[in-house]
Amino acid sequence: MKQFQKYIPIISVILITMSVYSMLLTAADQSSKITYTEFVEQVKNKEITETEISGLNISAKTKDGEKVTTTSTSQYNPDLVKTLLDNGVNVKAKAQESSSFMTILISWFPTLLLIGVWIFFMRQMSGGSGGGKANPLGFGRSKAQMISPEDINVRFKDVAGCDEAKEELVEMVEYLKSPSKFQRLGGKIPKGALLTGEPGTGKTLLAKAVAGEAGVPYFSISGSDFVEMFVGVGAARVRDLFTQAKEKSPCIIFIDEIDAVGRHRGAGIGGGNDEREQTLNQMLVEMDGFKPTESVIVLAATNRADVLDSALMRPGRFDRQINVPLPDVKGREQILKVHMNEVPVSSDVDAAIIARGTPGFSGAELANLVNESALMAARSNKKLVDMIDFEKAKEKIMMGAERKSNALTDDQKKTTAYHEGGHAIVTLELKDGDVDPLHKVTIMPRGGALGVTMQLPTEDKVTYDKKYLENQIAILMGGRLAEEIILDQQTTGAGNDMERATSIARRMVCNWGMSEKLGPLTYDNASNGQPFGHGGRSQSNNTVSEKLAEEIDAEVRAIVERNYIKAKNILEENKDKLHKLADALLEYETLDRDQIDDLFAGKPVIVKQEAVRKRKKDQKTEEVKKDDKKETSSEDK
Repeated sequence: MKQFQKYIPIISVILITMSVYSMLLTAADQSSKITYTEFVEQVKNKEITETEISGLNISAKTKDGEKVTTTSTSQYNPDLVKTLLDNGVNVKAKAQESSSFMTILISWFPTLLLIGVWIFFMRQMSGGSGGGKANPLGFGRSKAQMISPEDINVRFKDVAGCDEAKEELVEMVEYLKSPSKFQRLGGKIPKGALLTGEPGTGKTLLAKAVAGEAGVPYFSISGSDFVEMFVGVGAARVRDLFTQAKEKSPCIIFIDEIDAVGRHRGAGIGGGNDEREQTLNQMLVEMDGFKPTESVIVLAATNRADVLDSALMRPGRFDRQINVPLPDVKGREQILKVHMNEVPVSSDVDAAIIARGTPGFSGAELANLVNESALMAARSNKKLVDMIDFEKAKEKIMMGAERKSNALTDDQKKTTAYHEGGHAIVTLELKDGDVDPLHKVTIMPRGGALGVTMQLPTEDKVTYDKKYLENQIAILMGGRLAEEIILDQQTTGAGNDMERATSIARRMVCNWGMSEKLGPLTYDNASNGQPFGHGGRSQSNNTVSEKLAEEIDAEVRAIVERNYIKAKNILEENKDKLHKLADALLEYETLDRDQIDDLFAGKPVIVKQEAVRKRKKDQKTEEVKKDDKKETSSEDK
């Protein structure tokens, strides 16, 4: 619609010109129009003195000097000429004139309108006539955005958490800076590199950093920008893109989400998509067509490398696959420090602690964490972002926002306090080396949970041993057991705990061969739970017998019950600690590891400043409610 608006002034001028021209023609023509019958009668009555015939148009002059016009019934009318001559009319013949400009314009207007509408929709479907150029039929031009070297302000130091990927790309930077260094020895730099990895790991940023380090132009385009509804348009755009790149050599072409155009050929309903496959074929040809003197490197990014066509991955095209993984704990710390440079942070903020508490976070998620922390600090009118803001932001992202409107009754709060206390006590009593250390316990409702017990890993875990997994089952069972032992009740709040515990036990038996009875075998299709720490379900088609399925179920139950008893013994031996922790949670709502250690050591619990402000605010709210009740009761009296 915005593109159409710029043509409104031109259309308005044309319409106004047509209107003025029509008015001038009307004003210039002072003759009166009569019917053919009236004209013949006037001729016979000797009222017409002279006439001029031009095709079907007849103009005449009366005795009174008045001009009249009419239209003949046929172009060749000898009877009319005889009648005119018999009645003494001076007859003039004139060659038929071509149609006037207005007549031509009106007759061609529908055709011109259809052509204009067609051009407009072609521009819309082509995304603005090929890169914004004023050519209504330029939808075959590339829509890549070219960024000049001086406009690229990203360097390798700005990309943290992927050191191995940066090392792979350093050689390309050196080649772009001094290609002759490699060419004189006959060396050939890879023409393309494919960056693969989870969403948000920094693939696009890394590609831009390569161009920034090398100081070369950077063409950026998405794979979906090549594909159109018309066959051949995508291939034309590929040709145009590579033509532009060769003119700017040395340079970098970056194709984001290349799986949109690079999928296996011949796949899908009907054998594939002709337009997409032609586009892919053209890309393969262009990547083969680089001359040794053309320093053009093609970088592409995807998180679906498994669906790419094999021809795209062979040597000479994308012959380097660079994995950009999720950052480890050190990488997360580096990423956090990069983003913390953009916000004013307090001296108590420790990036290492935050990194430990965010396993599995990508670079984009860590950037969002820093931003969310800054927003929370701004809501509290703080001048600096402190550690409490980062903790609150992390909890909001991982578990959801606090449900302050969810007012729990005293009994519900008590049940939640003992439930979360049970998880915490079991975690504390197990050996730290076999479990992730306790970090925080809260009975503040978040997301779908009424309370949360958080553990903070000391390091990223790539594999899990059997003892660690069984301890996790024991910790999950601690919540239900605390309710049973102290409150003599069972609630639905432990539903998710039991589901996760059963899933871990089943994966131990069916996938990881951790059952002494069933041995080191896998029974993938018998595992109906989710893998520990990951989503998804096994795709194996192997079947198990009914008897074996019964043995699997019995072994899963044995693992869960074994750790259920372990957790029960721990809680029976530490009832005093459980009561203390539950009472403290009812008073403070949230306790971290240091506060819990002080509580069990008999020291006073140091309440965080944020908790103090919250409690004072809640007390004021309660006092206002009591005052309102007193005033209401007084009025009733």
